[in-house]
Amino acid sequence: MRLQTEIAIIGAGPAGLSAAISAAEKGCKVIVFEKGVTTGGTANMGMGPFAVESRLQKLKQISLTREEAFRLFMDYTHWRVDARLVKTYIDLSGDTIRWLEEMGVEFADVAAYFPGAHFTWHIVRPETGEPGPGCAGTMMRIMTQRAKKLGVEIMLQCPVKKILKAQGKIIGLVAEDRNGEEIQVRAKAVVVATGGFGDNPEWIKKYTGFEWGVDLFSFRVPGLQGEGIMMAWEVGAGKSDMNMELIYGVPGMDEFPTIRGVFRQPSDIMVNLQGERFINEEILPNTTFTGNAIARQKGRCAFVIVDDGLLECFQKRGLDVISRVFPIEDVQRFHEEMEAALSKGSKDLFISDSVQGLAEAMGVDANGFEKTIKEYNDFCKKGRDELFHKNSRYLIPLEGPRFYASRNFPGAYGSLGGIKINYRCEVLTDNWEVIPGLYACGTDACSIYGDSYMFLLPGNTMGFALNSGRIAGESASRYVKSE
Repeated sequence: MRLQTEIAIIGAGPAGLSAAISAAEKGCKVIVFEKGVTTGGTANMGMGPFAVESRLQKLKQISLTREEAFRLFMDYTHWRVDARLVKTYIDLSGDTIRWLEEMGVEFADVAAYFPGAHFTWHIVRPETGEPGPGCAGTMMRIMTQRAKKLGVEIMLQCPVKKILKAQGKIIGLVAEDRNGEEIQVRAKAVVVATGGFGDNPEWIKKYTGFEWGVDLFSFRVPGLQGEGIMMAWEVGAGKSDMNMELIYGVPGMDEFPTIRGVFRQPSDIMVNLQGERFINEEILPNTTFTGNAIARQKGRCAFVIVDDGLLECFQKRGLDVISRVFPIEDVQRFHEEMEAALSKGSKDLFISDSVQGLAEAMGVDANGFEKTIKEYNDFCKKGRDELFHKNSRYLIPLEGPRFYASRNFPGAYGSLGGIKINYRCEVLTDNWEVIPGLYACGTDACSIYGDSYMFLLPGNTMGFALNSGRIAGESASRYVKSE
C-alpha cells in the first residue's frame, strides 16, 4: 500500500494527538500511525496536565505566574536543561487549557500533589464518576474526536518500522498494517511521539542503570519499547539525556490504597538496610525526592515503619497528608488490607510484636535499627529531631505494641528523553544541526527535568506532551507550507 500526506505522526498519545490537531488546524493533511488498538497512550492512565495562568487558576486566585514558574523550574534543574524549550512550554501551557476547553474538555479542579507543591495540576473531569487515575482518558477521547473532525486519518494497529530520509531531509516512513502488509508513506514531515521506552527493561538497564524487577518497579505500559527513539537515531537524531521519571513505592500495592497512604506520612520513619534513618520523613509525600534518596541506599530499598500508637493517632486526628490520587481519609482498613496483601504473598510487608522481631523480618541490621528507634523515640520525647530536624508536630514515638513495615523501592511513571530537540521541537543531530522535516515531542524528547522530575509543578509530563505536541505540529505545518 502507498499513502501520501503532508505530515505523518508516529503515536496517538497526548503528544501525537496534539501535534495532529495543531497541524490540521493549520490546514495540513495529517495521518497518525498508532501501533495500539486505541488512542490516548499513557494519558489514559493519568489525571491531567500542568499549566500556568490558565482561566481556572485565575478563577481560584492562584497567583503563580509564568515568570515565577520559569524561575522555579530553572533553579530546580540548575539550568542544566534547555531554557528556551522550558520557557516556550510554560508560556504556552495556559493557552493549551483554553484550547482543550474549546474542544469540550472540562477540568474538575486545579490541584497540588503534596504540601509545598504549586497548584498547577489541571485534573480532567471524567465523563462518569469522580476524578481519579485514568480520568484523563476522557480528554483523549475528545481530542481523538477533534482530530477526526479536522480530517486527520488515524490508523490503529499500524506500527511504524522506519523513517525515510533522502538528500538530507525526511521524505516519509514505512509502516505495517494489522495484516502485516507494508505501507509506504510519502510525507514532507514526520513527528515522533511514541511515549519512550518504559516497557523495555533492556533499555532501562542500558541507559539508566536500573534493573527492572530488582531495584526498580516502574509502570510498564505495554508497547513502550523505544522504537520511535531508535528510528530517529537511525536517521541522524542526536541523543539527549535518558532517565526514569523516578518515584518510589511498595511493589504490588495498587489495590491497597490504605497501605499506600499510611506508609507515606511524615509521622512515619524510614530506614535503610543498616537500620538507620537517611531522610527527614516530611518529604515522604514528595515521591520524587524520596525516590532519589532510596536509589542511593544499599540494595536501592528502604523501609517505612509505623506502630499501633501511630495508627491510633491517625485514626483520631486524621492523616498528616491526604493524596489526591488515592484520597483515603482514615486508616480503618489498614489491618484488613495488610492481611489481604500478606495472604496474596507480598514479600514487602512485615508485622512484629517487637522492634527486634521487626528488624529480623525486614532483614535490616538489628543493632542499627534498635539504636535508631531508641534515638528517634528520645527525639520525640524532647520534641526535637536532632538528626534531620523533622517538624515537631510529626514526632510521635514508636512504642508498639505491634509494629508494621513496608519495603520500598524506586519506581517510575516511565522513561524520559532520548531524542535531542530544540524549542521548536525540531530534531537535532549531535552537532546541533536541524534535520529538515523531523520533529519529536512528548516523552521521547522530554529531557527538561535534569536528574529529577519537577514535581513542585505537578502535571509536567502530560503537560509537556500536550504542549510540545502543539509546538511540533505548528512547526511541522510551517515547514511543509514553505516547501
